Amino acid sequence: MSEPLHIVGAGMAGSEAAWAAAKAGRPVVLHEMRPKVATFAHRTGLCAELVCSNSFRSDDDERNAVGLLHWEMRAAGGLLMDVAARHRLPAGGALAVDRDAFAAEVTDRLRAHPLISFSAEEVTDLPDQGHWIIATGPLTSEPLARSIRAATGAEALAFFDAIAPIVHADTIDMSVAWRQSRYDKGETDEERRAYINCPMDRAQYEAFLDALLGADKATFREGETAGYFDGCLPVEVMAERGRETLRFGPMKPVGLTNAHRPDVKPYAVVQLRRDNALGTLYNIVGFQTKMKHGAQVDVFRMIPGLEQASFARLGGIHRNTFINSPTLLDGGMRLKSRPNLRFAGQITGVEGYVESAAMGLLAGRLAAAAMAGRDMDGPPPETAMGALVAHITGGAEAKTFQPMNVNFGLFPPIDARGGRRGRKDRYKAYTDRAKALFTDWLSGQG
Repeated sequence: MSEPLHIVGAGMAGSEAAWAAAKAGRPVVLHEMRPKVATFAHRTGLCAELVCSNSFRSDDDERNAVGLLHWEMRAAGGLLMDVAARHRLPAGGALAVDRDAFAAEVTDRLRAHPLISFSAEEVTDLPDQGHWIIATGPLTSEPLARSIRAATGAEALAFFDAIAPIVHADTIDMSVAWRQSRYDKGETDEERRAYINCPMDRAQYEAFLDALLGADKATFREGETAGYFDGCLPVEVMAERGRETLRFGPMKPVGLTNAHRPDVKPYAVVQLRRDNALGTLYNIVGFQTKMKHGAQVDVFRMIPGLEQASFARLGGIHRNTFINSPTLLDGGMRLKSRPNLRFAGQITGVEGYVESAAMGLLAGRLAAAAMAGRDMDGPPPETAMGALVAHITGGAEAKTFQPMNVNFGLFPPIDARGGRRGRKDRYKAYTDRAKALFTDWLSGQG
């Protein structure tokens, strides 16, 4: 048998990389230390376990950058978008999944592939020989992190990420709460009723805010500072930015009508999104938190409709690590000093499930091609995958490099010679251009 590609980490990026390489005919050894060696955030040893939200965000591939990334992954034959479609939950215009069923099928399909084998041993050192993809994600174990620091000659950067709590649906008071997606978004009645909404009047909001700000919080070790990623701020950190911040963020009351009191506009609204296919679990949208567990129960039960809530999982905070990719990686996501090593996923400084998986898919294809003796360039920067790679491998300012979600600001600008475009038309132009170029790129790969 030909030389295998070794992939460290079976999260979103590692799972997608393994599938891509195996589809290209390359034997793969997928190294996953869980559950033998646990992490703070994971509960199982399943591949592609979702540890925070169960949403892959917008599925609009015509006017949304992450929706475009969904499209590119499907076009490239990716595993995770295919599995996500089979375990999709109603979530308005978002792609949300039953997290346990999703991870179970990803694991089953990877284990069933004849070219993929698994190793349960922890990888603690960067290997000198062979072809490897490091896709250990934001929770890279400390021994391997030390080896990465030694190999790169640079300290890994770090930020803190938070997890939102999950509530048992049958403990939500539906005489107070109601089901509705914002602006009734969705093609079916089920999708238009995908979220549970808990309304607050001004006095309830102010009391909730005071309790949130005054609650006991997790503390950091001496010398650690909290550099949060803006897309996943703890709810209490958002609240510290101003008393109206939450009302213009996760608790905005727009696009919703209280089914119990349609003539009364809520001052603020807490939304919960379905977390499993049975509809027995709901996560509190945007309520990542660093509050201590006892404080979380007290504070979150102040939300109207959640006074008797039972929590399947409380929130938490953990340290995420990523490398300074603009200085360390080349355009193929190889470590410049050791090109037998590629990095993929969140450890490279992309943020989000979809972005991580897309970088894994691309790394798997590039590695398989290189091992077969074929030169293969990544997709052009006008595509979503190409824009992300260009950003992390040189487009970003190294001195201020921070995790980044895909967005149209990373794409080369659209030619405006045809006159000014409205935002929706401009975004459609970005996606039309990207789809054409990505299709051409795929056709050229053989």
